Amino acid sequence: MSNPTTFTYAHQTVNRLGYGAMRITGPGVWGYPQDRDECLGVLRRAVELGVDFIDTADSYGPSVSEELIAQALHPYGNVKIATKAGLLRTGPDAWVPCGRPDYLRQECELSLRRLGQESLDLFQLHRIDPTVPSEEQFGLLRALLDEGKVRAVGLSQVSVDEIKVAQDIVAISTVQNLYNVTNRESEDVLDFCDQQGIGFIPWFPIAAGDLARSGGPLHALATSQGVTVAQLSLAWLLRRSPVIMPIPGTSKVAHLEENLQASNVTLDDATFEAVTAVTA
Repeated sequence: MSNPTTFTYAHQTVNRLGYGAMRITGPGVWGYPQDRDECLGVLRRAVELGVDFIDTADSYGPSVSEELIAQALHPYGNVKIATKAGLLRTGPDAWVPCGRPDYLRQECELSLRRLGQESLDLFQLHRIDPTVPSEEQFGLLRALLDEGKVRAVGLSQVSVDEIKVAQDIVAISTVQNLYNVTNRESEDVLDFCDQQGIGFIPWFPIAAGDLARSGGPLHALATSQGVTVAQLSLAWLLRRSPVIMPIPGTSKVAHLEENLQASNVTLDDATFEAVTAVTA
């Protein structure tokens, strides 16, 4: 079975295998990376290899990831930059939801400034803040879309019901949830996105844990195909649904190149079913 190589959201067509820019920061997703030049090289090499969808967030660093993306790639040409807002950072590995409309608007403006754009290609609500009415958060996203500050709106780590509530207020182009071959708790969300034509961006797209360990079932399947577990994981995602847009992240050029080879891996029916059955 052949997979479509591109996905179109809000009249923007991108290659489905993108790059997630969380890891081009310091430990705990805090501060600058130890090897800044290597991280700038990762961004440039990704684009050289055909990546035209890069996912980031104001909270990565905070601000560091967006700054490095602009330094490495601006002006972006046909590369689309997806960013997120809605999480405050109080220190390494600390994430606090904040969905106040005034805060989200401020972060949109700051992302525009850091990225050097007049309109964000995709602006995602990083988390729904339970202390703020969701309608207010979605309403702010609608306002930014109407004003032309953003070209498309996305949500992150949401349920089907939450997507439906948001859709009554603003067009939702993408959803970004935790999902991979060994963690399919968002299967219902993926199915809904598939039905609705919403892009599904799985964060943490590489299989992990005992099933992916050396000698484990996924490692054995990958070895039989002459690929790595990471490549097998990404190839499985690309075949699982045409709306899936994986964004594997790394801070190393060699690792990036290895991950992106997944776009050249075609799983036959038997292998796809075998991978699917691993956690069934």
